[in-house]
Amino acid sequence: MRVLHFYKTYYPDSWGGIEQVIRQMCVGTTRLGVHNEVLTLTRNGGPSQMEIEGHTVHRVPLNFEIASNAMSFAAIRKLKHLARSADVIHYHFPWPFMDLAHFMAGIDKPSVVTYHSDIVRQKTLLRVYTPLKQRFLKSVDAIVATSPNYLASSPVLGRYKNKTRTITYGLDRSIYPKPPQAVLDKWRARCGERFFLFIGMLRYYKGLHILLDALAGTDYPVVIVGAGPLEQELKAHAERLGLTHVMFVGALEEEDKVALLELCYAMAFPSHLRSEAFGISLLEGAMYGKPMISSEIGTGTTYINVDQVTGLVVPPSDPQAFGAAMRTLWEQPELAAAMGRRAAERYEELFTAETMAHSYLALYRELAAGGLRAAR
Repeated sequence: MRVLHFYKTYYPDSWGGIEQVIRQMCVGTTRLGVHNEVLTLTRNGGPSQMEIEGHTVHRVPLNFEIASNAMSFAAIRKLKHLARSADVIHYHFPWPFMDLAHFMAGIDKPSVVTYHSDIVRQKTLLRVYTPLKQRFLKSVDAIVATSPNYLASSPVLGRYKNKTRTITYGLDRSIYPKPPQAVLDKWRARCGERFFLFIGMLRYYKGLHILLDALAGTDYPVVIVGAGPLEQELKAHAERLGLTHVMFVGALEEEDKVALLELCYAMAFPSHLRSEAFGISLLEGAMYGKPMISSEIGTGTTYINVDQVTGLVVPPSDPQAFGAAMRTLWEQPELAAAMGRRAAERYEELFTAETMAHSYLALYRELAAGGLRAAR
């Protein structure tokens, strides 16, 4: 079984949530006998082909971007070439150029789209893109929603329910590095014994301005891991609010990130828009047995974090509610610990990479056998 994944970014150029999911899919299904390849774009140069954890990554140059839509002339030729030897083409949505490349490369192999997120922000461009998007989603053989919450709430997926199924994301803790004691000691000395943790790209939909507003007038330590386009703006906002107890540590190596996951008291995840379709770092918190605070945005975040069970869920864009939830966990360590234990149990029950890999393998086999072919 040969599967070709196609997405605009991947390791080692980018370390975001979708990249982590594709990595987990590849590692998990490779163990089950799938030969995985990933076709991606690069702006950093370097080798055109790499071997990463048992799968092959093909990298072609990014030529230009329009509204975060990365484009590459070479990608169309490479997609057509690699598709010849693939049994299944696995697309990762959203990426409008991918839809175009699918048609320009003349792909006629069994195909699946993992639908990671609706397009939320680019309203004007979305109107232009919608006909292509609808044609693309109609042409593929299967669509995967990443949580029952997202399937129920997405107006786009509602049009394709007859070929959509749900396979949730899964993580394999064994491929995360075990930080040595010296690294744990370094971060404990820097961050203290109790702190809230956020991990993620510093983008508009992450809601970090809400978290900062929630911290005004408090002294709860918060560590923010990640970089992104809003980094300087958020630091300036924290300075205006006098938040000396908020620490921006930038993007970190995996070893340091895992150390902070092990050490933190709870996860603070203030994403307030549907662009946050799932929340991989929230799931990482559950995997490490941490209680969580998140917002109800109708996506997979509330499938991971069940209110009053694994943590607390508050209305979106509500700093007062978010701050009250932080106070509840901070002042009730026994409650926080119990929620963390239940978060770890829910991860083991629903969100392991092994479960995800077996589900995708079954889907790949069904696709390769021709049982799901869409009308062409």
